[in-house]
Amino acid sequence: MKSTQYSEKVLDHFQNPRNVGTLEGENVAVGRVGNPTCGDLMEMFVRIKHNLIEDIKFRTFGCGSAIATSSMITEMVKGKTIEEAKRITRQDVADELDGLPAIKMHCSNLASRALHEAIRQYEKGEGEEVESKVEPCQKEQIAGLEEFIGKGLYREVENVENLKDKRILLVHRDDSSIEMAIKLTGYSDRVVLMTCADTFQTTEDLEEALEESSVKLLRESQLLGVSGEFEVEKAKIRDLDDDDEYELFTDAVIIGK
Repeated sequence: MKSTQYSEKVLDHFQNPRNVGTLEGENVAVGRVGNPTCGDLMEMFVRIKHNLIEDIKFRTFGCGSAIATSSMITEMVKGKTIEEAKRITRQDVADELDGLPAIKMHCSNLASRALHEAIRQYEKGEGEEVESKVEPCQKEQIAGLEEFIGKGLYREVENVENLKDKRILLVHRDDSSIEMAIKLTGYSDRVVLMTCADTFQTTEDLEEALEESSVKLLRESQLLGVSGEFEVEKAKIRDLDDDDEYELFTDAVIIGK
């Protein structure tokens, strides 16, 4: 990490990360999230007792900023109530670190998402009703739809063999999208499933199968369009949580009917 780009706090948490590791036992839940754009992966373990975050640990496969943001958020939430932890945003994490370069803000977002996912998993285990945003999914027109349909952009896939070893992005419509994503992992290790919502609303069995699969999940994201010279090469995506847009290299996009 170049010291000219990062605050002293970021460098300190990167070089001396707090609360690294895992937790096991009763009242422990795990949040696992990833960012297919940069490849960062995050796991957040929380032990919750009497509505308080009694302990928290993390593991990450990511850059120095991912380590620093994870370390910082564990210090921010230890001892707080679930409700207080839920209100922590990526900007709160960045502010506590005295700022992050704009290009690294997704790291603070990943850390806060992992925390929120861990709390969501805990609430599910406790039988609590998990609040979910109303699903506004993919209603906007996709740029390039007419030009690329059948050229890497598909409403359905008749022969999955044609997608072998491809980079595949699926837009979640219903359970059939999840089933297809899991099926495609038998043909490619680069399968991404995307939803506009903050969670994939499905059956318990499918949710478990999805978590155990190698499908990478993009939540709170919307497909804006596709582009390429002759066939699909990139997908333009809006991160609804960040209110940011970025491009994802992909060979095939499946949007359903």
